[in-house]
This record gives sequence, C-alpha cells and structure tokens, in this order.
Amino acid sequence: MNPNEPLAYRVRPKTLEEYVGQEHILGKDKLLYRTIKADRLSSLVLFGPPGCGKTSLAKVISETTKYKFYKINAVTAGVSDIKAVIEETKNFMINPTGKAILFIDEIHRFNKLQQDALLPYVENGTIIMIGATTENPYFEVNKALISRSMVVKLEPLNEEDIFKILKNAIKNPEGLGEYNINIEESTLKKLSIISNGDVRTSLNALEIAVLTTQMDENGTINITDEVIKNCIQERKQIFDKNGDSHYDNISAFIKSMRGSNPDAAILYLARALNAGEDPMFLARRIVIAASEDVGMANPNALVVANSAMQAVNMVGMPEARIILAEAAVYVATSKKSNASYLAINKALDDVQNMDTGEIPMHLRNAPIKDMENLGYSKGYLYPHDFPGHFVEQQYLPDKMEGTKYYIKDENCTQ
Repeated sequence: MNPNEPLAYRVRPKTLEEYVGQEHILGKDKLLYRTIKADRLSSLVLFGPPGCGKTSLAKVISETTKYKFYKINAVTAGVSDIKAVIEETKNFMINPTGKAILFIDEIHRFNKLQQDALLPYVENGTIIMIGATTENPYFEVNKALISRSMVVKLEPLNEEDIFKILKNAIKNPEGLGEYNINIEESTLKKLSIISNGDVRTSLNALEIAVLTTQMDENGTINITDEVIKNCIQERKQIFDKNGDSHYDNISAFIKSMRGSNPDAAILYLARALNAGEDPMFLARRIVIAASEDVGMANPNALVVANSAMQAVNMVGMPEARIILAEAAVYVATSKKSNASYLAINKALDDVQNMDTGEIPMHLRNAPIKDMENLGYSKGYLYPHDFPGHFVEQQYLPDKMEGTKYYIKDENCTQ
C-alpha cells in the first residue's frame, strides 16, 4: 500500500470482473464489454457525473489492451502533448502496432484548436481516443470528434454498488486491509446513501474516518455512524449549478409544475437551492410557468408568481425558499391552459412568414383632425357607448379576417 495515494486510486479495478456497476453498458452481453474483452475498441466518449467510474473504466482498458496506453488531462495538456503522443505512436521502434489508446480526462476542457489537432489521427485510426467528461459531450466536444466516437453515458452508482466497493476497500490489502476496522454494515450502507452515487466521495470519507480515529486497547478502529457523519459532513450535492445537470434539474422543475405535481416541483426546487442556484433565476422560471402553462385557466397565478419574484428579490435567502415553494406549489396545483402561449406563437409565425395586411383605417390613430378626412379613425365605434360595452366591428386586417389565434380550451376562465 502506498499511503501517499488516496484510497479511491489504490482500489481501482484492474479487470472487467473487478469493475462494479454500469451493468447497462458492461453486462457480459453488452457491446462495450465484448469490445473491451476482444481489444477491438473504437474511440469512446465516457459521459457521466463525478465518481461514477469513468477513470476506473479507462484503467481497466489500460490493463487489458495490447496497444500502448497514454493518459493526459485536458486541464494541463496542450497541443504539444498531443503531438508527442502521436510521434511516439508513429515510431515503429517504440510502438510496433502503429496505434495507441489516448485517454483524455475532462475532455470538455480541450479548446477547439486542441480538439482539431487530434481529429485527423482519430479519423485515420492512429489514435483510439477515450474521452471522459462530466459535461454533455454533444454541447462541449467537437462535433467531428463526436461523430467518430461512441458516446457512452455512465449513471451514478447505486447504493448497492457503492456498498460493495466499500466492503472491498476495507478488505483489500492495497486499500485498508492492513487496519483492524470494526464497522457495522448499517453504517457502511448509510455512507453509501450519503455519497449520492459518487464512489470517490464515499471512499474519501471512509479513509478519513479510519485515519483520524484512534485505536482502542485491542488495536481496533471502531467506525460509528457519528464518525462517518463528521467525516462527510452532509449529503453530497446532487448537481453542480454550472454543469449539465443544472439544465436537467431546472427542466424537471418546470415540467413538474406543468404536470401539476407539487411534490416533484418541491423536490427539484430543493435540489436547486441545495446546489446554490440563484433564487431569482428560479423565481423567473415560476413566473414563466405561470404564464405559459397556467395562463387563462388561472390568471391570478401570474400575479402570485410575480409577487413572489419581487419578494425573493427583497428578502433573499434563506427565507426566499419559503416564498419560492409557495409560488411553485400554487402554479403546480392550478388548472392549466396554454391557449395564450399558442396564440402568440401562431401570430408571430404569421407576422414573420406572411403578409398580414393593413390595419383597418377606422382603428388607426388620428391625432390631427384633418387626418380624419383621409379616413384615419373614421367610423370607429366606441364600445362603451353600446349596451354591454360591446359592439361588433372589424378589428383584423382584411387579409386576416376570420383568423383565430386565441382558442379557448375547457380550462380557460374567459
């Protein structure tokens, strides 16, 4: 055991059989499992949250491939590092196969110039690229590289997978096997839950717990729930407010309000607040939902949402959470109608793509009396002069007469 290396690094799997989790892509009947076993890999982009096993999978590949394996980090590497790998790969004295696997950690941090420098060699097969990223590669990675790679999405590890990895770390001689550790399975399971799918977080917490807990008179290190709680502090945040999961969470928040599910809306609101999302950003989403999705089914929802946004701006956190929750629940539990939303979209489409005609003369403004002689405002019927404050007259241009934009549905109040 090298005590200078973190536990998560020391207990990384070396074979596919040791790899835990990601059965949806690494089950024995799955394509990725078969291609790794047969050493017939094509370029890959591994996409998933922190601690889900992207680097560990690259480690497994490095141990099983016959090709020379290189690893660089996009944060510190430049074009010169890519060129050095390519030169070695093409040197048959150093690399008789003429091919190499290049693992690029955090590939989303490569700029366009760096990605373009790599592209020709991925295209001609000199380099088999394996990129790892926590960001959506379809947004962050060169489209030409993506088109030449298999994009594989890794999921957060479930609690059973993390529990299995923790148990192995305690027994593994390269992990914590040299220590006499006493820890209940229930405590390990709680640690598995707190880590929220990130195995690195759970392993780091376990290592800190072991290294900072004094042995008893029998030379045993007793790890309790309280010790684990102090080593990990709180449940790991579910997403980074600046990452791809930010968009997934806000999308789920909006769709839960639209779908009239207040419980789901509150959960995604809590996730956003826990990750440090700007309360005003959340307030604006609620205002939009009140107009777009509730609309004429309950026009008061927009009043509530707008008042909530103003209140959030004045009050700030942590009390703003209460205001946001009230507004989100109000919008979620209101009847829904998107009639106004559909109406303005159709009208904008017509304005942008067709001749919608001239404004009728009787609706035009006549600030100067002589303009009436030209027909401006002439013949306009003032609705308040008629019974019920309503009178039939033409409002749409001649070309648009009979067009319906606002079509009431069964939920519209007026």
